[in-house]
Amino acid sequence: MNRVIRELAALPRDARDTLFLLCVIGLILLPQIENLPWWCTAITAMVLLWRATLAVQGRSLPSKWWRIALLALILGATYATHRTLLGRDAGVTLIVSLLALKTLELRARRDAFVVFFLGFFAMLTNFFYSQSLLTAFTMLLALLGLLTALVNAHMPVGRPPLMQAARMAGWMALAGAPIMLTLFLLFPRLAPLWGTPSDAMLGRSGLSNTMRVGTIAELALDDRIAARIKFDGGRAPPQSQLYFRGPVLAQFDGREWTALPSWARGAQWTPNLRVSGEPVRYEVTLEASNRPWLLALDAAQRPPEAPGFEVTGTPDLQWIANRPVTDLVRYRAESYTQFQSGPLKRTGGQLQAYLALPPGTNPRTAALAAEMRADPALANANAQAFVQAALRRLRTGGYSYTLEPGVYGNDTADEFWFDRKEGFCEHIASAFVVLMRNLNIPARIVTGYQGGELNGVDNYWIVRQSDAHAWAEIWQEGTGWTRVDPTGSVSPGRIGQTQRLQPQPGLIAGAFGSMSPTLVQNIRAAWEAVNNGWNQWVLNYTQSRQLNLLKNIGFKAPSLEDLAYVLLYLLVGASLAGAGWTLWERSRHDPWLRLLGRARARLAKAGLQLPDSAPPRQMAQAADARFGPAAQAVRDWLLKLEAQRYAPATPDSLSTLRAEFRRIAWPADNPRG
Repeated sequence: MNRVIRELAALPRDARDTLFLLCVIGLILLPQIENLPWWCTAITAMVLLWRATLAVQGRSLPSKWWRIALLALILGATYATHRTLLGRDAGVTLIVSLLALKTLELRARRDAFVVFFLGFFAMLTNFFYSQSLLTAFTMLLALLGLLTALVNAHMPVGRPPLMQAARMAGWMALAGAPIMLTLFLLFPRLAPLWGTPSDAMLGRSGLSNTMRVGTIAELALDDRIAARIKFDGGRAPPQSQLYFRGPVLAQFDGREWTALPSWARGAQWTPNLRVSGEPVRYEVTLEASNRPWLLALDAAQRPPEAPGFEVTGTPDLQWIANRPVTDLVRYRAESYTQFQSGPLKRTGGQLQAYLALPPGTNPRTAALAAEMRADPALANANAQAFVQAALRRLRTGGYSYTLEPGVYGNDTADEFWFDRKEGFCEHIASAFVVLMRNLNIPARIVTGYQGGELNGVDNYWIVRQSDAHAWAEIWQEGTGWTRVDPTGSVSPGRIGQTQRLQPQPGLIAGAFGSMSPTLVQNIRAAWEAVNNGWNQWVLNYTQSRQLNLLKNIGFKAPSLEDLAYVLLYLLVGASLAGAGWTLWERSRHDPWLRLLGRARARLAKAGLQLPDSAPPRQMAQAADARFGPAAQAVRDWLLKLEAQRYAPATPDSLSTLRAEFRRIAWPADNPRG
C-alpha cells in the first residue's frame, strides 16, 4: 500500500489530476448502477479504466475513430433498450455514456471544463430516481470533488496539492450555503418542478388492489418502511389495535381476491360508520407507493388532511386520493379504534356480492360449512357463534403460521383447512372468508398493515412492508361489519406484539447480531431516525409549510406573491450588504497604496507598463525616460508621494496629493524621440 501511494505521488501532475477526476466521476455514477442498462455500466466502467491506464502509463489518447465507433455503439444500444433516444431513462443513459466518452479526449483545459459541467449535470440525474439521505450525502461528496477539480484546473502553475484546492472548494461551498438555504426555504415550490416522474416508483413492492394467495407473504421479506406515524402527545393505542386500512377485497375467483367495482359496491351507499370512545389523532408520513390510497388507522370518520390531494372515501372505509402517491406525503388524520360500519339490516341485494363464490370450488370447505350448520350445538346460532366456532377450530386444529407454506393449488381454502394446515395471514384470512360465505355470512378481506415498532430515538412508530397484513370483516344483522382477525387464533404473537416472521439475516447483519443482539437494532433505529428527520424537514418541505413559515414571521394570509416578495427583498438586501462589505473592504486598504495604484494605471493608459512592485521613484524615472519634459509634473508628484510616506518631516498631506493628482496633465502615449 505504501508503495502504491508513493507511485501515485510520483505521477506527473496531468496524470494525478486525471485520476482524481476519474474517481470523482465514478462516485457520481455509482448510485446510477441499478438504474442503468447492464451494457451502459459495462461500457462506462471499461472507458474509465481505459482512460486511467492511459494516464498512468503516459500514453496518447485514442483516435477519433475509436470515439466515433463507441458513440455509434452507445446510440444503437440505447435505442434498442429504450426504443427512443428521448425521455428520462434514455437521456440518463446517454449522459452517463457521453460523460465517460468525453474523458477520452481530455487534452486541454477546455475539455476538462466540459467534463466538469457534464459531471454536475450527471450528478443531478441521480435525484430522478432517489432523493434519500444516502443519495444526497453521496452527491455532496461528489460536488466537493468536482469543485476541487475545478479549482485545481484554475491553478495551472506548478504542482499545487489537491488538499489546497479542496480547502478552497470547501470554503466556496460554505459561502454558497446561505444562498442555497434561502432558496430552499423561500423559492416557490410549484408542481411539477419539485415532483419526480411517476414512473420512478415502478417496481416497488407494496399493497395492491388485488391479492393472490401467497403474495402478502412476499411482502414480509421486504423490510422497507411503508409509513411513519406520530401520535399526538405520544399516546399510541395498544399494538393490538394498530390496524392501518388499505384496499378492501370482495371478489374471488378461487385463487385471487380483487376489489369490487364502484357500481357493485353501490356508490350511493354510505359507510354508516358508528364509533365510540376517544378519537386518536396522529400524523402519517407515507412513503411513495405509486398507488392512490392513503393509509389510515381503522377507522377514520373524516378524510385525512393531505395538502395537495383531494381525498374521497369509499363505502368500505377506504380513503382514496385523486392521484397516485409518487412522492413522500405527510398528512393528519383522526380515527376511532372502536367502531362498526355498514347497514344494520340486509335489504335488497346490497350484500350479495359479499356472499358470492366461484361455483364448484373448495367443495370440502362447503361440506365443512354444511357440517357446522347441522351441528346441534350451533342450531339457530347467529353469525358470531359460527365465527367463534371457526376460530376455535383454528386454535385447536393444529394450524400454524409460516412464511413458506408451499405452493397452493386452485382450491386454496380446502388445502388450508384439510391438507397443509399452515400459511401466512392471507392464506388464513382467505380460507376463513370462504368458510363464512359458505355459511351464508357476508364476509370480505381487508388488506393493510398491522402493528409496527416504536423508534425510541425520535418517538415515531415505523410501519414496514413486512407488517403487511390481511384480516377479515363479517356482517351480522343489527351490528353491521365487524373486524375478525383469524391469524390471531393461529399465532397470537402476530397480533399485538412485536413478533414477526422474518427472513434469515444476511451474513454481515447476522455476524453483528450474534456478537451483540441489540447492536444492529440500535444502529438501525438511529439511522432511521436520521432518515425521518431528512424526510420531515427536507423532502416534505411543501408549499403549505413555506406559507406557514411566512405566518410565523407575521403574515396573516400569506400567498405565493408574498413568498416571492420576501425572497426578492432578501436578495436585494444581500446584494446591498455585499456592496457595503466591498466598500468597507476597500476602505481597509492602505490609501497611500491606492493612490500609487491610480498613478500606475494612468501611466499604463499612456502606454507605460510598470510592475506592481515599482516604487514611486522608479516610476518617476521611467516616466522621465519615456515622456521627457512632458512628464515633469508627474515626476515631481511621484517624488512628493514618496516623501509623504518615507520623509514625513515636511510632507504634503494625502488629501493635497489627491487634489494635485486630479489637476496633473498626464502625458499621452507619445514617447520621446
